[in-house]
Amino acid sequence: MDIPLIVIFAIVMAFAIVGAYNFYLSNKNFRLRERIKDVLHQKAEIGNFLGLFSNNLRAIEQIENSMNTTARYIADLIEAESVCIYEVQNNYLQATGVCGAYPLITSSSDYLMTKPRYLLEALRHEKITIGNGLIGRVGEIREPLLIEDAANDYRLQNYPNVNSVTTVMVVPMVHDAMLTGVICAVNNRHSGTFSPEQFSRLRFISSQVILAQNLIAVYRDLSRQQRIDQELEFARQLQASLLPNTFPAWDQFVLHAFTRSSKEVNGDFYDFVEIDENRLLIVIGDACGKGVPACMLTAMTRSFIRSSVAHFENLENFLREINKNLFRDTDEERFVTLACCLLDRRNSLLEYARAGHTELLTYTHHHIRRIYPNGSALGILPDELAVFDSICLQFSEDMSMLLFSDGITEALNSENEEYGLERLQHEFKLSRDKNDSPGKTLERIIKSNSEFAAEQIDDQTMILINHI
Repeated sequence: MDIPLIVIFAIVMAFAIVGAYNFYLSNKNFRLRERIKDVLHQKAEIGNFLGLFSNNLRAIEQIENSMNTTARYIADLIEAESVCIYEVQNNYLQATGVCGAYPLITSSSDYLMTKPRYLLEALRHEKITIGNGLIGRVGEIREPLLIEDAANDYRLQNYPNVNSVTTVMVVPMVHDAMLTGVICAVNNRHSGTFSPEQFSRLRFISSQVILAQNLIAVYRDLSRQQRIDQELEFARQLQASLLPNTFPAWDQFVLHAFTRSSKEVNGDFYDFVEIDENRLLIVIGDACGKGVPACMLTAMTRSFIRSSVAHFENLENFLREINKNLFRDTDEERFVTLACCLLDRRNSLLEYARAGHTELLTYTHHHIRRIYPNGSALGILPDELAVFDSICLQFSEDMSMLLFSDGITEALNSENEEYGLERLQHEFKLSRDKNDSPGKTLERIIKSNSEFAAEQIDDQTMILINHI
């Protein structure tokens, strides 16, 4: 059941990204740069939510317990001490997921010192009538609520543990004019009241929980073949929505990329992330495996990449943070290889680091050079054992850089011979000697590879960086 359940939630990401783009692009009052940053940040939030949520699913019967994972992610996202997710069941609001020592419970405070499953069991016994109490009232009026001073708010006085509450956010989940549930967050981890940004994030992520609820209901009614067909379509939508629509124009640098999958969906990925006005991060990655599971792992990795860029220092620390997250949230059979180029247009510099990925090929003065600093694949080793080196290069006017996945070099012909690095270098050099455009260079390599290989057995991705 792993694959069907994981892919259900791919719709969450695909639909939510479209909704986020439509919303932000329609708001004419924000500057373009701020709108793009907001949308990309929300993509990271959705991807992280999807990855952590789907990673904990094993069967339909476990779906209620998996809501604890969702509550935990929401709490981390908005930096709340505790979060509870309520869903409408038989005209009542009933808790289905909880994180932290959630205090808004009318039972004994002893529950606050127990494990989440015992706290959730106690909360489930509290069937909240819509319209009654703080949670029920928000469900009835269907308007989000931020309580900045909980100590003096009469709506909280019926809870025995109200003395531990300083600030509260309550957000209804409404779909097609129908209430599906309520999310409640209690206390800011950094003390003080919840900020408007935290309140906005909670309102945004609540829509993902709504979609998950609806899709689970639909999923139960689908036949196996219908599920397979929809899984593949949803995964394709997910993948298409995450790949960059355009290649960034970066002054003296021209970038071009190509990717194609060996199955219905791709385990390779690439991205361009602007760190500041002078630095651009270029990444290419390859998730272990193929098809839908690999696609879902790439979605998780992309979300970690986007989140890490917000406090980027250098490539080593960047790779270490992603490795920590993947090592923590994936099993031992899952890993990702990654190569990163940090492009500095002000100084015409490129810093390169890799994590178990293929080498970087550079073209300068009609010569090809291979660059391969040390770096272990992400998600395999704990931080204390992982090593990530980097190298810095000065870009000259005739220089080109080629990043590629092993699906290019490991393509096999009918005699089981690999395409290999030598053929790739040969085609790369011939094209650059002729001063082909970036797009034409990649086309030449793909044509050569396709003519050589009996069939495509692995995902293939390339990124070309030219100095003009």
